[in-house]
Amino acid sequence: MKISKARIDKSGLALAKDTVDDVDEYFALEDAFNEYRKSHLQPLTETTLELQQWLGNYGGKYYIAQRLKRKPQILRKLIRLSVRLTQLQDIGGCRIIVDTNNEVDKLYSFIISKVEKQNHFQLTRVTDYREKGRDDTGYRALHLLLLRDERKLELQIRSRIQHYWSESIERTSVIYGYHLKEKEGDEDVIQYFKKLSDVFYEIEANREPSSFQKLHLDYFRRLAEKIIRKSDKNKVFDSYVNEGIIKTLITIEANKKSLFNNWILVFDWNTGAFVSWDVVDRDPETAIRAYVEHENQFPARQGFEVVLIGSSDVSTIQQTHSHYFGIESYESILEGLEQSVIGFNRRMDIDTDARRILLTLHRRDCWGGKSITVATLKNHFCKNVLSFDSALEILVEKNLVIRASANSPVSLNLKERTRIEQYF
Repeated sequence: MKISKARIDKSGLALAKDTVDDVDEYFALEDAFNEYRKSHLQPLTETTLELQQWLGNYGGKYYIAQRLKRKPQILRKLIRLSVRLTQLQDIGGCRIIVDTNNEVDKLYSFIISKVEKQNHFQLTRVTDYREKGRDDTGYRALHLLLLRDERKLELQIRSRIQHYWSESIERTSVIYGYHLKEKEGDEDVIQYFKKLSDVFYEIEANREPSSFQKLHLDYFRRLAEKIIRKSDKNKVFDSYVNEGIIKTLITIEANKKSLFNNWILVFDWNTGAFVSWDVVDRDPETAIRAYVEHENQFPARQGFEVVLIGSSDVSTIQQTHSHYFGIESYESILEGLEQSVIGFNRRMDIDTDARRILLTLHRRDCWGGKSITVATLKNHFCKNVLSFDSALEILVEKNLVIRASANSPVSLNLKERTRIEQYF
């Protein structure tokens, strides 16, 4: 269905400002909004799959996932930035997380070299927020604006520290009840995250943050905690996410036997728990219909968050969208610097392909004496693991997988059973 640009922009403005009284016109504008959002899904999925194919030859550690921007986020952004719907550049977004800031540079160069050799999409702009951070919040990442089939798509490339910061501010926004990334809430709470971003930047540059920076950060942390505790909005201080949900999603994914799945996840921020998770078809028409149905059934104004995420490995979601999985019982609402450093050092211990190999061995119950040949594992059970050889080496180096010699069969290390199962 072809919709004019003027009609699309009218739908965004009317829904954002809630200025439509006629019921029939409201539903017609909502249809136009949903149709426009849907038109981003196919080019986004094609681009994500192409990027993922490239990354198989990249040789570094990474996580990749995509998402179609949530309706409440879009409408808030239209008001906040005073822009038209067709001007938004991140309705379709893909995120890649790598280990370090240097890896961001390396991956960027790698992607540029690949982009120049294809004609499926164009790179139209690069915005680098890493050195100074955004003035409003301290957000850091590298953004690439892509154009495919006349649709703007945003590719975010982050280091694990930059991503850890981003997920921390998302998680705190839920507890606090204000969208901190959108500069809502008390300025002192936002200042804490700006200071935290500056300290993280020093750490990532292999520089020791100054005593003044640490003291200043701790001051704003304690100040922000007091403010958040007094907030009368969506407090989730004693809630937690059962990480067993990932095991459930992995089982569903295995039964689907697809190289790529769209997931609709519904999270209830009032209780800190998932209430629904469904695999939906890659077909944009089917996916967006399910997305809209879930948004209507679980409205944002009642504390629900409905998100459409695409990935070839559902366990990746726990890395790329970890704020859904990180709410635990809080003695203190915000982490101190020491806890943060421990947290982002643990993140991304092994990459997506290594997790797939672990999961395959786990499913086949290959522990200790029960082993499998590398050829069988690679050519039969892990045919879709693009960087199989390097991923297996990582697992052997970390003592998660046992291999007597280069050509020996492999098995999971029974002594590391608890640690291995934590990856799932």
